[in-house]
Amino acid sequence: MKKAAKIMFKILRLIFAVLVPIAAAVIVVSAVRGYNMHRNAVEKCPPAQMAQLLRGEGFVRMEELPEFYIKAVICAEDKRFYTHRGVDPKAVLRAVAHDLKTMSPEQGGSTITQQLAKNFYYTQEKRLERKFAEVFTALDIEEEFSKDDIFELYVNSIYFGEGYYGISAAAEGYYGKAPAELTDYECAMLAGIPNAPSAYSPAKNSDLAEQRLKQVLDRMTECGEITEKRAAEIAAEN
Repeated sequence: MKKAAKIMFKILRLIFAVLVPIAAAVIVVSAVRGYNMHRNAVEKCPPAQMAQLLRGEGFVRMEELPEFYIKAVICAEDKRFYTHRGVDPKAVLRAVAHDLKTMSPEQGGSTITQQLAKNFYYTQEKRLERKFAEVFTALDIEEEFSKDDIFELYVNSIYFGEGYYGISAAAEGYYGKAPAELTDYECAMLAGIPNAPSAYSPAKNSDLAEQRLKQVLDRMTECGEITEKRAAEIAAEN
């Protein structure tokens, strides 16, 4: 038994010695490719030009958004948005641990800034070099704009399902009102949709949309933005 254990240990050590350099090489190559992808993207359309393109007709400013909606989005998508510099290492580690546990790439650990970069500059394809490109671009965006500017650009460009791009179109399309007029329930609902627009559209999947709304309210409770009692009241408003 001891001899077999020693042999197995040697085999595992050999495998480890081979795999680690390979993994490191893959990461380095992906990082270089990602940086080149990022550089090409921002040379074609610098962040300032991206902002100019997004700030078109119907663009909703921060002061026009309900405070509840702002808090709901941040709690649901990126609770350390105002403290990180474009990339949240804690969220990345948490996502990696979750994905290793489930053996599926369900969580990406992307910040709001990374999502803005991905949605504007890149495809949704899950490739390592694309992920690196997204990170590099997010860092550039953080240097160019304030946090409030980034949040505005994000909520005015994300997809809410049913052909609605941006919070203005989503508020009008789903509820027939301007963003400033949204109730807490409607804010929480809209904050949850972009995570998976085709699944969480209340126009098509009301049950899934309600489940997602409750997830958003749970996140807000965990962040200390609302009480459990208030979360229950909002969930019962529909």
